[in-house]
Amino acid sequence: MNNEQLIQVFVYGTLKPGESNYFPYCQGKTTREVPAYTWGQLYHLPVGYPGMTEGKNKVIGWLFTFGDERILESLDFLEDYQEKRVSELNEYNRQQVPVYDLAGNDLGQAWCYVMSLAKVREKNGILVLDSQWNSKF
Repeated sequence: MNNEQLIQVFVYGTLKPGESNYFPYCQGKTTREVPAYTWGQLYHLPVGYPGMTEGKNKVIGWLFTFGDERILESLDFLEDYQEKRVSELNEYNRQQVPVYDLAGNDLGQAWCYVMSLAKVREKNGILVLDSQWNSKF
């Protein structure tokens, strides 16, 4: 396996270890899992999962490295993202974000599923003040 095939994804919600989608989508498929953060604005959605918008606050999650780029197909399906669809029709849009370990060291760029503020408002999102989401919100 060469580095071109490694896919990095920053997760902050149901894909994190211990949350509902970790086992079916990520467990046993990662080559590395590192507690990490990026910058954005985190919201709890009453439907039971979070949304992150662009912003300037710390959002704590995990940086996952996958050895198979096909992981993006299953994650795109879960997150209701279609690359060729108009972005407003996607639940989330997949984009590259800068990621840091918890000590602030740069871990490079990773894919992240980001929600528009309009979509967060449509879903009655509640601002998460402590930088990290969990299902017991």
